[in-house]
Amino acid sequence: MKLLLTSAGITNPSLAKALSELVEKPFDQCNLVFIPTASNIEEGDKGWLLEDYRNLGKLGLMAIDIVDISALPQDIWQPRLEKADILVVGGGNTFYLMYWLRKSGLDKLLPELLKTRIYVGISAGSMVVSRSIFLTADKPIFGEDRFGNTDDSGLNLIDFYIRPHFNSPYFPKAKEEYVIQVAKSVSEAIFALDDNSGIKVVNDKINVISEGEWKKFN
Repeated sequence: MKLLLTSAGITNPSLAKALSELVEKPFDQCNLVFIPTASNIEEGDKGWLLEDYRNLGKLGLMAIDIVDISALPQDIWQPRLEKADILVVGGGNTFYLMYWLRKSGLDKLLPELLKTRIYVGISAGSMVVSRSIFLTADKPIFGEDRFGNTDDSGLNLIDFYIRPHFNSPYFPKAKEEYVIQVAKSVSEAIFALDDNSGIKVVNDKINVISEGEWKKFN
C-alpha cells in the first residue's frame, strides 16, 4: 500500500517528487481522481479548495476527474475510481468525510483499490486513514462539528496519526502545546504537519517529506 498524507496537498516540489516516486511513471501518463466530499459541508470561501485543484493541475497529469461520493451512486463512481492511478481525498470536515466513506461503501473497497493505486490525503483526507479520526483533546484544535456522528473509527490503514495545519494562522490552536495534550490520549505516534509537509508511506515504511515544519509526538 502506497500513501502520501499531506496537510495541504502538493504544495511544493518535494511533495510532487514524492508522489512521482510512488506512482513510478510520468505524470502525463497518470489519471487522477479528486474526491472533494469533505468540503461539501464547509461554509464560506473555498479558495483553499481551488488552490488544491490548481496544485494538482500543475503536475501535468493526463486527466483529473472530480468524483463526489456523496452525490453519485456506486455504479457510477466506482468505475471512475478504478480508472485512476492516483486517488486524492481532499480536506474539509473529517466527520462528514468518514460518514460518506462508510455510507457509500468506499471504506470497504479502498484496501483492494490501493493494491494498485496511490492514495493522497489532504488534511481530513489524511486524518481518516488512522484508526480513529477523533482523539480526546482534538476539539480545541479543529473545532469540527460532528453532525451527530458518534462513530470515531477511521479507515485503520496506518498505525499512527496525522494532525495537519501545524502552526497555521488559519488554525491558531494547531500549536505544539495543544498537540502535546492530544498525544497524551494515545500511545501511537502523532505527526503534526504544516502545509508544506507530508508523509510518504510504502507498506510499513514511512518518510517525512517537508519544506516546512513538522514534529513527531510519542
